[in-house]
Parts: sequence; C-alpha cells; structure tokens
Amino acid sequence: MVAGPLFLAVGFAQGLARDGFSSTRNAISRLALGEAGWIRTADFLLAGVLLTGAAVGLRKVLRGGPGGTWGPVLVGVFGVSFWVAAGFPADAGAGFPAGAGAGFPAGAGAGFPAGAAEETVMSGDGTVHMAGGTVGHLALCAAFVVLARAFAARGLRGWAVACRIVPAFVLAGFMASAASVLAFTLGAELGLLWPALVTARPAGGTTANR
Repeated sequence: MVAGPLFLAVGFAQGLARDGFSSTRNAISRLALGEAGWIRTADFLLAGVLLTGAAVGLRKVLRGGPGGTWGPVLVGVFGVSFWVAAGFPADAGAGFPAGAGAGFPAGAGAGFPAGAAEETVMSGDGTVHMAGGTVGHLALCAAFVVLARAFAARGLRGWAVACRIVPAFVLAGFMASAASVLAFTLGAELGLLWPALVTARPAGGTTANR
C-alpha cells in the first residue's frame, strides 16, 4: 500500500529540488543520476522490498482462490523490476543531470520527446533499465487483469471492472511516451498508485460493489 505513494512523493520532492530536472522532459528515474542520485536509488530498492512484500501478502490472502497464483507472482515481478532499475540506472540526457546534453541516447524511446536530437548510443545500463521497466509494467498490467477475477469472485464487481480498465490507461501512457514525457509519467504514476488500492481491498469484506 505504501510503495507507490512513497516512491512518487520522494520523486516529486527530488524533482523540485534538483537543478535542471523537468517533469516535461525527464522521467523520474533519471533522478538516480548525479550527486543526490543515491536517494532515488534507495527509493527504488525500498519500493522493490515493499512490492515483493505485497506479493507475499496477496499470496496468503488469495491462496486457493481465483487469481491466487499468478496475481501475486506478477506483482512480485513488478517489485523485482525496481531492483533492476536501482542496479542499472537510466542514461543521462535532455539536460539532466546538470551538464548533460539536450538530446537523448539513440533507441531510448520511452521518456524522451519526439524529434529530440540523438546524441549517443544507449548504454548497457540504460538498455537494461528500460527493459526491466517495460517487463515490470507489463507484469503489473497483467496482474491487474488477473486480480480482477479475485474481486469478481468476492462480489466486488466495480473493482473487477476497474482492474480491467486501468491497464489500458497505463499502457496508453507508455505508448504515448515518444510524443510526451508527461503522458509517460502519468501512466507510470497510475500504475504505481493503483496497487496501493488493490492490495488494500482483498483483505476487506465481500459486499458487492464495495
């Protein structure tokens, strides 16, 4: 429940405090670069711990029921993707950190504005960072769809429908990332905030539409 809100709150505070950072040009994972980057790295690691803990909790609550196997596994994959992001930081670019060029690494894709000048080849760390994030968010979207079955089985039809709709908005943000960093950020934020609600709800009652 805490992982997403905490991760975003720390990122928002850092974004305001770091010179050269712009939420319209830079994804928040870039905050792991530079002198204060250790804060974002620690936040990645902590979020991974909290999300994998959430996967264990979901496993206990949903064991033997619909979504009880793959839902927790997919949430766990999302958690592990944060550890990958911590170990393999994104490449510099788009003016951040201070002194970085205005362009972006060739092939970077998500999180960079369309038409920006390519300046360097994407590094190995940057490639792993992007791949880990992609796999993690795809796993999260799949987890929502799987967990919709658990909500439906408990009579929580509204939650079941929402769990099938939210992934479409998350994926739309990623698909629009080449044109708008803000769209990418909003999609990622939704993907981080929805698990806080999803992990809280299974422990509740079974009243329909609650």
